[in-house]
Amino acid sequence: MIIPIVAYGDPVLRKVAKEIDADYPELSNLIDNMWDTMYNANGVGLAAPQIGRPIRLFLVDTTPFSDDEELSETERTALKGFKKAFINAKIEEETGEDWSFNEGCLSIPDVREDVKRKGTVTISYMDENFKPHRETYDGLLARVIQHEYDHIEGVLFTDKLSTLKKRLLKGRLKQISQGKIAVDYRMRFPEMKKAR
Repeated sequence: MIIPIVAYGDPVLRKVAKEIDADYPELSNLIDNMWDTMYNANGVGLAAPQIGRPIRLFLVDTTPFSDDEELSETERTALKGFKKAFINAKIEEETGEDWSFNEGCLSIPDVREDVKRKGTVTISYMDENFKPHRETYDGLLARVIQHEYDHIEGVLFTDKLSTLKKRLLKGRLKQISQGKIAVDYRMRFPEMKKAR
């Protein structure tokens, strides 16, 4: 089932999400619905806060990046078929040089900006069967994981922009929160005026 994606301006996107346990109601169904929602919006990641759930759960599928000719064969291979659910994730370490990459977000449609992030990330998490993992990723995989992890920490990629960039985007972000934007997937806008 496709769930509306929460737009910029909704308070749920600013909450530090809560951990869950294996008894979380309908977790398997929720994860399936999140995959459907993410693919319907052509995303490579989706966090539970983006569908209005302030819980520490996010999904990543970097397969669409594996067609990028500018990447090395090793990078393309790492991205192809990388599909995981991350529950109760905790970034243990971010290392390496800062590097910029143009990011976007399903909750902030039609806004893309260069964001600097560390090149390597070590993360511990539970999979959908609550089996624990501790893994290290680099490059685009690390970036997508960092972006989605930020969501469960109440952080958006626009928070990482310069003060000037934030000022320049302020009007567009306000329009997004009011639903004054054309988007080809289901969304919920926090400040949209209700029809009378």
